[in-house]
Amino acid sequence: MNGDTIWYLILPIALILLVVVIAVFLWSVRSNQFEDLDRHGNNILFDDDSEAHRRAQSKRDDDRSA
Repeated sequence: MNGDTIWYLILPIALILLVVVIAVFLWSVRSNQFEDLDRHGNNILFDDDSEAHRRAQSKRDDDRSA
């Protein structure tokens, strides 16, 4: 394959990869994968059994409902 004919191979592969990436992104948005991005960041700060953790979780839930 020379420099001109390699595009006939690269372009379809790139387009197929683009379609797959868009499909995965749309699936993740529709299945609410981006719904709660802060929860895991807050979970590492508190022990699950501590009162501070329960207060932080209830405050976060109250803020979202307002």
